[in-house]
Amino acid sequence: MHTFGYRANALLTLGVTILALMCAMASFSDNFNLPSPSAQVQVLNVNWFQKQRNGNDEVSLTLNISADLQSAFTWNTKQVFVFLAAEYETTQNALNQISLWDAIIPSKEHAKFSIHTTNKYRLTDQGSNLRGKEFNLTLHWHVMPKTGKMFADNIVMTGYHLPEDYR
Repeated sequence: MHTFGYRANALLTLGVTILALMCAMASFSDNFNLPSPSAQVQVLNVNWFQKQRNGNDEVSLTLNISADLQSAFTWNTKQVFVFLAAEYETTQNALNQISLWDAIIPSKEHAKFSIHTTNKYRLTDQGSNLRGKEFNLTLHWHVMPKTGKMFADNIVMTGYHLPEDYR
């Protein structure tokens, strides 16, 4: 009949095929999840707004970030990477996007949070374009699944202004 090698190969091939099929089904099932996250960001204070020696504007903000990303989690979600970005326009660039804060959310239990913080990364513009600038804060999230493709989305919050004068 068949040798041990042939039988082991057949068993291993069957196992890998079943595992690949299960991964494909898990990835396909994520298409039916329609997440509805919510977020709110408040700029509580402009800590300082200064012009650096090289002529660039730099801002430090105190932020209150509240979000509920629990609906982004499914049984196939490994973790969610979330970050807050300031977005504004200048004459040189149609879109300037600067990351202010980020975090990795490991589980659904940690996906509903409220944090009071200063910006983790510097809000710096190349030039003096930030005085009196209107900007948006956008909360981005990237869902990293256990298997399948990564999903990304965001919530844009408008109506934020920087001061006219340096502090």
